[in-house]
Amino acid sequence: MGAILLIGGLTVAYLTFGTSFITRFMPGARPETSQMVAGMLAWTFALIAPAAFIMAGAARLVIVVDSVSRARKPTPIARAAAGLSDEYIVMPRLRLPDGRWVRELVLGPFGVAVIEELPPPTVSRQRNGSWEIRAKGGWLSIENPLERAAADAERVRRWLADDGQDFVVKVYAAVLAPDTTLPRTPGCAVITNDQIPAWLASLPKQRSLTDNRRSRLIEVLGVTG
Repeated sequence: MGAILLIGGLTVAYLTFGTSFITRFMPGARPETSQMVAGMLAWTFALIAPAAFIMAGAARLVIVVDSVSRARKPTPIARAAAGLSDEYIVMPRLRLPDGRWVRELVLGPFGVAVIEELPPPTVSRQRNGSWEIRAKGGWLSIENPLERAAADAERVRRWLADDGQDFVVKVYAAVLAPDTTLPRTPGCAVITNDQIPAWLASLPKQRSLTDNRRSRLIEVLGVTG
């Protein structure tokens, strides 16, 4: 779509400024009202469309290039899962039916794990039990990352349950932190990058997750392997 818009904008610009095509819409010496209106619309389109198409196309291409570059850059979770068996599959950037994004999800013999990262410590802080992030206008309150990860895990669990599964998928939550000094909560673990493999391996195996059900989960999550 980005390429089509960009090429379309360049084509219209060439027809407008590089050829005499647009002069066909010039009204004659005694133009009728319809001819004047058609000429004005044609010239308006010829002058505005190229820039609009080119900017829209370029913006779409930038978004695609950025997404591809991010996808190629392995995350700590993807690197950790690569060292485990084929039973573990990483699903990046999962969009839930309610529109909310889950950055990374791991499917394994235990079920599903939602793993999220804390905001960079250089721009975030805890104050009076609340989390804040630095913005241009000062510090702004944000959702507790541990509570967010636990809530995302619950959303994933409800979504999979509503998708017609004949069993309840166990879903776990964790956040990645520079160290483990941050207290964990009942619904969310706190681990470091180095602890990802050990944490995933420590999760109890879900016996009800048979091979057929696992294949169904892979299909639902859009994982191609």
